[in-house]
Amino acid sequence: MPLVFVPTPLGNLRDVTLRALDVLRDADLIVAEDTRVARRLLQALGITGRELWSYREQNSASVTSGIIERARRGLVAMTCDAGMPAVSDPGSDLVTAARSAGIAVEVLPGASAAFGVAALSGFSLRRFQFEGFPPRAARARQEGFAASLREGVTSIWFESPRRIRATLADLAVVAPDAHVFLVREYTKLHEQQLLGTPAEIAAGLIEPVRGEIAFAVAPYSGRNAGRKAPAESDADGAIDALLAQGERIGNIAKRLARRGLGRRADLYERASARKAAGKAPVTSAETGRR
Repeated sequence: MPLVFVPTPLGNLRDVTLRALDVLRDADLIVAEDTRVARRLLQALGITGRELWSYREQNSASVTSGIIERARRGLVAMTCDAGMPAVSDPGSDLVTAARSAGIAVEVLPGASAAFGVAALSGFSLRRFQFEGFPPRAARARQEGFAASLREGVTSIWFESPRRIRATLADLAVVAPDAHVFLVREYTKLHEQQLLGTPAEIAAGLIEPVRGEIAFAVAPYSGRNAGRKAPAESDADGAIDALLAQGERIGNIAKRLARRGLGRRADLYERASARKAAGKAPVTSAETGRR
């Protein structure tokens, strides 16, 4: 019997496919990233009485062999909380283990925020790269963005609502004039779409920032093309991004000094001057539906 990867709706339940419904109804076992989320989804789809097992990074080593054994005897469906399993979610290792054990693996087509934001962006997609979640540390994020921009193709990223402002600020340090398209709560009732520079995107985010976030960065052809810009340009981009977020000048100077973008006193003076001159970008118009 096969192990079937079943993509689940990102938000709108009508995005579930007929084949996904068939597999979820017929499965002898459903493996889920979070069984609570899976149970709510199954109930909403009118599917009851299914056996559920948890499969996540923390327990994958202990449950993989049991999942493989069940797939030898019956239909096992693999889901994640939303979208395509194994795309920035658990599952890739399970595919490898199943193939090694001679278990057939199927992946149903379906929802993916990565492809959704790519298509909605309008950026060139003749060639593009999926980067997943940026690193959590500021310096590593900046290095990751710089490396990605050097490829000269559209890049697709996911991010947590808790980190998106810091991430946009770090992108602004590397490429303040980058062309960015962001989708928050894709396919859901309060979907928000924003297009602009990193600072404009940050200014346009609705507070408090909630929900799943995906964003695309267009091929970057700026003169620095992913290389570290002169310190003055770095500071200006980061100052503008933080001013757009409503940060106080003192906090801006402190944060950027820690990043190595200059002396705290000089940064304070520069941020004060840019704020007084109205250099901070205005909020980008929201283009999506509410």
